[in-house]
Amino acid sequence: MHMSSIDFASSLLRLALGGMIVLHGLNKMKSKQSLNGTGQWFASIGMRQPQKQALLAAVTETLSGLFILLGLFTPLACAALISTMIVAIVVSHRKSGFFIFNEGQGWEYCGFISMAALALASMGSGKYSIDHALDIFNTGWFSLALCTAIAVAGSSLHLALFYRPTSK
Repeated sequence: MHMSSIDFASSLLRLALGGMIVLHGLNKMKSKQSLNGTGQWFASIGMRQPQKQALLAAVTETLSGLFILLGLFTPLACAALISTMIVAIVVSHRKSGFFIFNEGQGWEYCGFISMAALALASMGSGKYSIDHALDIFNTGWFSLALCTAIAVAGSSLHLALFYRPTSK
């Protein structure tokens, strides 16, 4: 079997992005204290129902990362991840500028994760993925458009329902 450079690149991207995001989600859930701490931080930045938001963020990161690793429903998993990153940018990181090393951590990291996920949704999860075995979401404009639409709609709805910025 011959592996193309796109299949190889997609596999590398899935391993790096999916693995990293799974670990981020699991880190939020490693203990009751870590999940509570995330919830307290969410409350401090204006999120309603912060404990539920902390659990939702942890589960979304863990599951989207797992699905990305497996190459299963890749554009949908990427959309969930991008939506989470858009919310993080809006509620926390944008006010700190671009660079991650700025005080308050800029949006550079979340933006990069989003672009990597969008690229993966567009190029497909590659030959060695469940999507390929099922002959779904292999590549193209449809997957890119679907991912983008769901990410924008999901993050917009999430922000409208749960974000109440505090006035300083």
